[in-house]
Amino acid sequence: MTDQVFTKKLYFKTLITLILFNSCGNFGQSQENLGKTPNFIIIFADDLGYGDLGTYGHPTIKTPYLDQMATEGQKWTNFYVGASVCTPSRAALLTGRLPVRSGMASDVKRVLFPNSKFGLPTSEITLAEQLKKVGYSTACIGKWHLGHKEEYLPTNNGFDYYFGIPYSNDMDFVGNRDEYREANGNLPTENFNVPLMRNTEIIERPADQNTITKRYTQETIAYIKKNKDNPFLIYLAHNLPHIPLFASKDFLGKSKRGIYGDVVAEIDHGVGQIIATLKEEGLDKNTIVVFTSDNGPWLSYGINGGSAGLLKAGKGMTWEGGMREPCIFWSPSNIAPAVVSELGTTMDLFTTFSALAGVPMPKDRVMDGYDLSVALFKNGPSPRNGVFYYRGTQLYAARLGGYKAHYITQGSYGQFGDKVVHNTPLLYNLNEDPSENFDIGAKHPEILADIDRLVKKHQSNLVKGKDQLADVE
Repeated sequence: MTDQVFTKKLYFKTLITLILFNSCGNFGQSQENLGKTPNFIIIFADDLGYGDLGTYGHPTIKTPYLDQMATEGQKWTNFYVGASVCTPSRAALLTGRLPVRSGMASDVKRVLFPNSKFGLPTSEITLAEQLKKVGYSTACIGKWHLGHKEEYLPTNNGFDYYFGIPYSNDMDFVGNRDEYREANGNLPTENFNVPLMRNTEIIERPADQNTITKRYTQETIAYIKKNKDNPFLIYLAHNLPHIPLFASKDFLGKSKRGIYGDVVAEIDHGVGQIIATLKEEGLDKNTIVVFTSDNGPWLSYGINGGSAGLLKAGKGMTWEGGMREPCIFWSPSNIAPAVVSELGTTMDLFTTFSALAGVPMPKDRVMDGYDLSVALFKNGPSPRNGVFYYRGTQLYAARLGGYKAHYITQGSYGQFGDKVVHNTPLLYNLNEDPSENFDIGAKHPEILADIDRLVKKHQSNLVKGKDQLADVE
């Protein structure tokens, strides 16, 4: 394909998107009920795989509330995160930027730890800071993992209120690591000396992880009721089903999928309670709820690590199972019910929500998100046509339309082999081969050339931020 043809294709896709967006006809639904200041709730699971929900095909994990949410809203099947591990993925969602730009991606330390020196730079603009420009109340409930020191906590990144743990629930481990790896789902919660915080104060240590999912839901409901007369953003970031696994007594032992299923079922139940609260308070038609996950399943923990379904690999890797996640958008009478195969990413939430709230996008930096309003409200195409798959600061793969090229592949946590640089990139048609089983690179050099052009354009304006993860105390 020539550059001219390639450019024309992108031009016509953009033109069609603009026409649909500006159409005043009856195509799809509209966002009129949302008003000028809709509420936003982002529910972010931890290490939940693409195949771990009933609505995404799991045969034994029951998720009736998320299934109903998908039926009433939109289930996206090609939705991605900014990285395949916790810290950079969360940075991508909250800043609308690839984490390599902010320094929240590293080739030395993949995530932040309790002895890390730094966190999300103050120069970054979070979604909470963005929405506060137009009067939103903002809450972060759950796992933060963007810096545990006070200057990096949510309360210094645009959130009015914080209740949660500052990093992963397996950190501050007390005991033998071999025991942890072998018994992960059955260890006492006291073995993990993780602090539970309210704003900047530690209120419980170790956090009682047996009840933490329930308490996150309760905190979310309380915040909704307290702020029902103001526009609000709630970022509910569950620290489960990340290993170690814990469930409350009402759910423990109830799932056919074992403790992993128990955990997911409790998260699902909490989603149901939040949706019910929005309806009770008359906020359901003025609120957008999004459910997704930070990265794929932690496969090295075996049966307790979740599943990516038909997708390849999982957490830590740039195969589809590491970075393509379940995603459900819900807003009755606003978002048209559908199964959407268009491309989207967590970085697009920043751009989309800014547009809906009427907040101008930052002009002093490169942003990586797109406004998904046409797809959400008009049943139209997504303006996104590509995805970049980073591991640390290196680009491992790129997707253009339905095709994905792997320049580098590497396993993670003992899975899927050593690092390999591919002189002829691996190429997969993800529409026909989502499991990435059949390399067609040798047969389609013209498609690889198209993807190379996309990558070169992306890298031409890429300025990598200073590594915020490498330094430890």
